[in-house]
Amino acid sequence: MSTTHDNLLGTYLRDRRTKLDPATFGFPLARRRTPGLRREEVAQRANVSPTWYTWLEQGRGGAPSPDVLERIAHALMLTDVEREHLFLLALGRPPEVRYQATEGVTPRLQRVLDAMTFTPALVKTATWDIVAWNSAAAAVLTNYGQLEPQQRNVLRLLFLNPHVRAAQVDWESVARFVVAVFRAEAARAGASKAIEALVDELCRLSPEFAALWRDNDVQTYGGGTKHLHHPELGLISMEYSAFAVDGRPDLSMVVYNPATPEDAERVRLLIKAKANGESAR
Repeated sequence: MSTTHDNLLGTYLRDRRTKLDPATFGFPLARRRTPGLRREEVAQRANVSPTWYTWLEQGRGGAPSPDVLERIAHALMLTDVEREHLFLLALGRPPEVRYQATEGVTPRLQRVLDAMTFTPALVKTATWDIVAWNSAAAAVLTNYGQLEPQQRNVLRLLFLNPHVRAAQVDWESVARFVVAVFRAEAARAGASKAIEALVDELCRLSPEFAALWRDNDVQTYGGGTKHLHHPELGLISMEYSAFAVDGRPDLSMVVYNPATPEDAERVRLLIKAKANGESAR
C-alpha cells in the first residue's frame, strides 16, 4: 500500500469524506467508529463499486475517468476549488470549465476599480458583457451607465454602435482582433453554448461580424496599445492589459493606461472636468 506522501489522492478523499455529516444525507448515525461518511456511503452516492472506491482511497484503484471524478466530487459536495484540486491530484490537470453566468462583481472588486481615479478600467465576462467599470472608463471609453444592460457588450458596441465604431482608428483591425479573442476566451471559459444567441444576433445584424466569425481565428488578449478618436480629446493612445479575476474564471479585468505623458495629462484633465460637470473642450 502507498504511503500518505505517495497517495495524495487517497489522503484527500479520506479527509473530505470524514468531514461530512452522515445525517445530512439520511445515513444512520449509530455504530460509527470514525467521523464522516463511510467509504461504501460515498460509493453509493457516486454510483461506483464500494470495492473500487476503497481501492481508490488506498492508492490501488487505477486512474479514474473524468466522469467518475465528477460523480465523486458531487458525492463529497466539493466546492469548485476542491473539485479542481481533486482533478489535479487524480489526473494531473484541472477539470473542464463549467461556465456560470455572472450577476455582477463584489463590492470589493468595484472598490479596486474606483481606486484607479485616472486609469480607465472595466470588468467583462467570458461572453464580453461589461459588468463593472470606473468613472475614468466612463469618461474616456464609453459611459456604460447610460446604456441598457443588454447593450453593455463589447461585441454589440463595436459592431452595432456607430459612435463606438467611429472612435476606432482602425476599425477593421480592431474588429478582427476582438472577434478572434472573443472566440478563444469563450471556449476557454466553457461558454461556447452561452454565446450562441449573441453570435446568431450579430451574424444577423452585421455581415462584417458574420464574415469574421466564419474565419475561425483565435488570439489571446494579452496587452497592447489602443488608439481612439475621442470626441473631446481627439486622438489619444492607451496601453491596455488584461488580468484574470482569481476564483472567477468567468471574469477578467482590463486596465487602460495613457501611452504618453501628454495623453496622461489630457485624460486627467478630462476626468476632473467630468467629475465637476464641465466640458474638457
